Amino acid sequence: MTEQQQPNENTTEQANEHADTVELSGEQAVIAKLEAELADAKAQLTEQQDLMLRIKAESENVRRRASMDVEKAHKFALEKFAGELLSVADNLERALEFINREDEAVRGLAEGVDLTLKGFLDTIAKFGVNQVSPLGQPFNPDLHEAMSIQPSADVAPNTVTFVMQKGYELNGRLLRPAMVGVSKAPE
Repeated sequence: MTEQQQPNENTTEQANEHADTVELSGEQAVIAKLEAELADAKAQLTEQQDLMLRIKAESENVRRRASMDVEKAHKFALEKFAGELLSVADNLERALEFINREDEAVRGLAEGVDLTLKGFLDTIAKFGVNQVSPLGQPFNPDLHEAMSIQPSADVAPNTVTFVMQKGYELNGRLLRPAMVGVSKAPE
């Protein structure tokens, strides 16, 4: 080899190395671009999974709330109707209070009214309506309406001493509070 040929060979080798470097740089750029796209895709996947979980949880909550609303609607659909029927029970109880059970002529009537009241209360109890008769119990403002307060040494203060009108509950929810008299400590 001559000296002139040597530089050409060096130049060719340098050109090849430069081409390899350019080729590597191009490959590295493609790899970097693909890695960036992969990172974006992973971030998008994570975001989509999070969104899917949120949507799934929200749909479960909506389904649960709808189920509870339907259950409450079934449970308390009779609330207004049952409230209107309470006056029938009140009237039957008042009739029993005023009937003289010692009078032989009306004893059968008293038994009939008594049986009618019992049958009526049993029937409405089948649909979740129950009487609240708090005589002798502590006064509870959530269930009772105090109509009078009287001093009494016989019972503890804040005790229901008499019931003017019984209260009613529908499936555990107060339909009508009991009207009661409450004791207080004597002066």
